[in-house]
Amino acid sequence: MLPKVLYPKLSYKITGLCFQTHNELGHFAKEKQYADRFEQLLKDNNIEYKREIKIPFQLEEKEVSGNIADFLIDNKIILECKAKRIIERSDYHQVQRYLKATGKQLGIIVNFHERFLKPKRVLNYQGYNTNLQKNT
Repeated sequence: MLPKVLYPKLSYKITGLCFQTHNELGHFAKEKQYADRFEQLLKDNNIEYKREIKIPFQLEEKEVSGNIADFLIDNKIILECKAKRIIERSDYHQVQRYLKATGKQLGIIVNFHERFLKPKRVLNYQGYNTNLQKNT
């Protein structure tokens, strides 16, 4: 049976930091400003992360570059920061590509331009590991 929520404690902490970022900067800042502030909050909370990681994908037995994820948090969750009017289908596809290429199971899309923040969870069902612990 699948757990109800992947990485609940870490997801909750990340979401809280996103809300803090949004509360501090409002909903009219630039994407880089949100990402910079979010990065500072990750550092302040001693959360392991990598920023702007290159994610290659395979194309006919060759690695092709061009994908760059905003954050990989605790080597588990890919977080994409957006600052646009609406989240589009292509944004979900982007995160799905990252999840598939890395084998990670959870991505989060955050659109900081929304008046009321609503982080979106994206799952990689192809790489889903049923042995995940519920409380990690």
